[in-house]
Formats: sequence, C-alpha cells, structure tokens
Amino acid sequence: MAEGEMNGGSAAAAVAARLDQPAEHIPSGLGTGLLFILSIACGASVATIYFPQAITLLIASDLRVPAETAALVVTTAQLGYALGLLLLVPLGDRLPHRPLVATLLTLTAAALLVASQAPTLPVLAVASMVTGFTTVVPQILLPMAAGLAPPERRGAVTGTLLSGLLAGILLARTFGGFLGEHLGWRGPYFVAAAALFVFAILLGLVLPKTAPTSSQRYPSLVAAAFILFRGEPELRRSCLYQALMFGGFTAAWTSLALLLGGPPYHLGGQAVGLIALVGAASVLCTPIAGRLIDRRGPDFVSPLAFVTGIVAAIVLLGGALGGITGLLALTAGMLLLDIAVQSGQTANQARVFAIRPDARSRLNTAYMTSVFLGGSAGSWIGVKIYGHWGWPGVCALIAVAASIALARHAVKLFR
Repeated sequence: MAEGEMNGGSAAAAVAARLDQPAEHIPSGLGTGLLFILSIACGASVATIYFPQAITLLIASDLRVPAETAALVVTTAQLGYALGLLLLVPLGDRLPHRPLVATLLTLTAAALLVASQAPTLPVLAVASMVTGFTTVVPQILLPMAAGLAPPERRGAVTGTLLSGLLAGILLARTFGGFLGEHLGWRGPYFVAAAALFVFAILLGLVLPKTAPTSSQRYPSLVAAAFILFRGEPELRRSCLYQALMFGGFTAAWTSLALLLGGPPYHLGGQAVGLIALVGAASVLCTPIAGRLIDRRGPDFVSPLAFVTGIVAAIVLLGGALGGITGLLALTAGMLLLDIAVQSGQTANQARVFAIRPDARSRLNTAYMTSVFLGGSAGSWIGVKIYGHWGWPGVCALIAVAASIALARHAVKLFR
C-alpha cells in the first residue's frame, strides 16, 4: 500500500488493501470471537513482565539478595520492553502480522524457560530483559486491530483490547503470587512459558492475513519513531501524559510488594495477588472509556484520569496505617489507580492512532517506548523513594506525576 493519509471514508478500501481482497468482501469490523482471542492474547503476553512484582521477596530469599536488589528483575523487564517497542514494533508496518506475532511469542516463551532455570540474579535479570524485549505482541496487535476496525468503532475496539492487556497486567500479580507461594518463584515462569507456546500456535492459525502498510527499510522505520515524535505535537503530549501516569503506577506496584512483605503487614506474595485480583475489576471501565472517547473525544477522558490518579494517591496514604484499615485503603487506592491508568491509556492511544492511519505501528512505537521508559523510571525511583521515605513518599510521587499531567492538560485548554 502506498504511504499517505487515509480519511475515514476510505476505511473499507484501506482494509481491503491490507487484506489484499476486493473492498466489497471486507467486513465492517472485527468479529467478536477474534476480538476476544486478541484481547486474551494481549493480556497473556504482557503479563510476563508483571508477575515478578508479586514474587520479588521469594526471589530475594532463594537467590540470597536484598529485596530491593531483587526488584531490579522488574525494572530490567520493563527496560527490555521499551527496547522491544523501539526496535520490534515498527516491524508491524513492514511484515505480515501472523508470522511476526507467532515468532515473537515463541521467543518470549523460550526466554521464560531460561528464566525459570536461572541460578543467579544476574542471569534472571538478563533473561527478564530478553522476555520484555520480545513480549511486545500487544503493541503489534493494537494497531492491527485499529486498522481493521471502522473509524466509528475504533475507540471501542481499542478499549476492548486494552481491557485484555490491562487485565493481564493486573492478574499477572495474582498468578505470580499464587503460583509462587505454592510452586516457588520458578513456577510462574515455567507456566507462563507453556501458555505462550500455546498462544503462538493459536494466533498463527487465527490471525487474519494482512499485507504490510509500508515498504520502508527497517532503519527508516526505526528512525520514523523519532521523526514522528519530533513532528507531531499530539503524539508528544500523549507520551508525556502516559509516561507520568504509568511511572506512578509502576512505582506503586513495585513498592507494594515491599510494603506488604515488611512491617506492619508481614504478608507474602499472595497478598499482592489478592489486591491485584480486586483491581482487575477496573478493566470493566476501559470499554466505557472507549465509548466516551468515541462520543466526546480523548481530551474529555484524559483529565478525568488525572484527577482519579490524584484521588488514588490520597486513598493509598491510608496503607501506612496497617491492619484491616490499611489493607482496605491499599485495595481501594490501587483500584482507583488502575482505573486512572487504563482510562488514560485508552484516551492516549485513540488520540495517537488518529494522527496518521498509515503509520500506526510507528506512532505506537514512539508512544509506547516513551510510556515504558516512564514506567521503568517509576519502578526504579519508587523503590528508592520507598527506601528513604516509605510508603507516604511513594504516594506523593503518584500525586505529583498526575498533577503535572493535569497541569499540562490545562495549559492546552487555555492556550
């Protein structure tokens, strides 16, 4: 397909070109069954870089390293994910999706198997970085689905896939905490590897046949992310919004394992998993956010997400009290924070995908790389702040990040 702008009226022809079929034979949207499979695949893929947050203390105990050092496994996985977003996701515009997705899932499963046998923390950290690098499948599937959906359903389709992705992020901690307590910290890695091998086969069978949307050489595709970031103000704004919110999100979840494992709680990984299980209910809000975006636009949803993030930080402060009151505050606060981050992500990706339909994978590369660099920084900074100022310091970090995003949005409104 020649590169260039596609307007909403030519959506059917664009889809036809991608599928190399006549326009009259192309359905108006994604089938419900395929959309469900894609959303589950997004969740299963991304879960691999989050379940270590629930087993940090188990890793520390078995490998005989401090808990704060063991938390580097989470940071390296997120750094690997950021690199994968930069170097692998642009291939979504250059290669057919079916073989690309199946290959990446297979490589991720192999890296998880290596991690499950890691004898030392450095080996585990390297394997985690490789896992993060290759588990970028959701960010290839999201632009693909956006391209197959008609414009009037794009927000809802994006929201549905993000629901699966974010359910994977949240339930990964439940999965990791439960299996970690019963099988040891190596168990979740082994089970995750088996699951991704299955998804590699399944998606290799059910993904639609697509044609590349770009004929650019690979170096040009990678460079395009930087060029688009420099040239598209709406992309830069979306990157800033979600990097701040996701940084607060990862700071909270990485530090939560340390809080619950030490005084005043002295609880294990299953406690993190149970809180995540309650937080998983927040995925119900993502399709609602998608429909709001379709009706009112992403700039209506973004400030609501920022305010919810600030409220979440205030509620989370109660976690320092300990006891039942503290656990209730942590559960409610994490639920609110999950809602804020998910809603903001849906708004930002809808905004980004609308910039240039012919370059969605490259736009998504720039966007998600920025987001996960923010997440990696938040994870690292959150652990450092927790070591110096405890849980209240982490809550302050979340509130400050959301407040900066809200202030930037206010500048746009009144400019």
